[in-house]
Amino acid sequence: MSEPTVEGLRDALRAITDPLSGRDIVAAGLVESIAMHQGGAQVSLLASRETAAALEPARRAAEALLAGLPGVRGARGVLTGSRPPSAAATPAVAKPAAAKPVLLPEVRAVVAVASGKGGVGKSTVAVNLAVSLARQGLRVGLLDADIYGPSLPRMLGLHARPEVREGRMIPLDAWGIKALSIGLLVDAETPMIWRGPMVMGALEQLMGQAEWGALDIMLVDMPPGTGDAQLTMAQRVALAGAVIVSTPQDVALADARRGVRMFEQVRVPVLGLVENMSYFCCPACGHRAEIFGHGGARAEAARLGADFLGEVPLLLDIRESGDAGAPVAAAAPDSAAGLAFAAIAALVWQKLGAAPGAPAGPKITIT
Repeated sequence: MSEPTVEGLRDALRAITDPLSGRDIVAAGLVESIAMHQGGAQVSLLASRETAAALEPARRAAEALLAGLPGVRGARGVLTGSRPPSAAATPAVAKPAAAKPVLLPEVRAVVAVASGKGGVGKSTVAVNLAVSLARQGLRVGLLDADIYGPSLPRMLGLHARPEVREGRMIPLDAWGIKALSIGLLVDAETPMIWRGPMVMGALEQLMGQAEWGALDIMLVDMPPGTGDAQLTMAQRVALAGAVIVSTPQDVALADARRGVRMFEQVRVPVLGLVENMSYFCCPACGHRAEIFGHGGARAEAARLGADFLGEVPLLLDIRESGDAGAPVAAAAPDSAAGLAFAAIAALVWQKLGAAPGAPAGPKITIT
């Protein structure tokens, strides 16, 4: 069966009514973009802050309609505010723009786990820090904000789509934490060919339209770089701090430096740097090799006036456990890697407790 065309999908969407204007969503100018790739359909509907709640049923209806069409294996609809909807879908009387409410109000501390570049093991660090914090008695959430390259489903062993109750997603439970990722909502091989506003809209849905509940801490696995996702988090969430992940070599540290400066510019405290893949010990003979150098992140932290949170060795167990969906912090908490992640997690929580206005919570002792 051939793949439906974008125009065919657009015509099908004319069956969905815009609740504000009474016209179909295509005629009302709400359909910003439609994409079709490898059997997966994606539609972006325009919405303002004032109309987003009213248009949520239309978004769900569009998603269900596309998913039911011949040749469509899955569908995803998002609301995005990249430009105002048509006049027919906008209230006639303009109202003063109100500030967006801060998302995740029940989460005591939201911490971004970031890096200036890809390939440094940022997601591995985020997953294992989250599991370590949960093992230390905290209520933990983990949000995968890497829309273009979501890896948390694989690393946590999650495969089911999140349940939706009364229009709100229910995060999945894994290894003692609550988790959500765009990778749980689309086919694993479907590329996210989205512009910045669509990425920001998807992030806001993962945060604001999910039933996270009361948490002590949420870690956000950020995409590499300093782009739209980072700005969305800084503007829409009261970030308590950021953890920067790097490997020891100079090329990675240069990008980590930019990450630190970016968070400083948006007034988010940098809790410190983590040196991942810090050294390798041969499992056969115990010989230690510093493949990417050693100590670079510690030295860079000192140069930037930031704290050094710890180092994580380059171990086969970390890679194998991540690929198997059983993070090493849960599968082997007493291993060298498990203990390294536990110490860094405890230090992160300790630093949050020392910050002005920090969340109260269980006291964690670093051993």
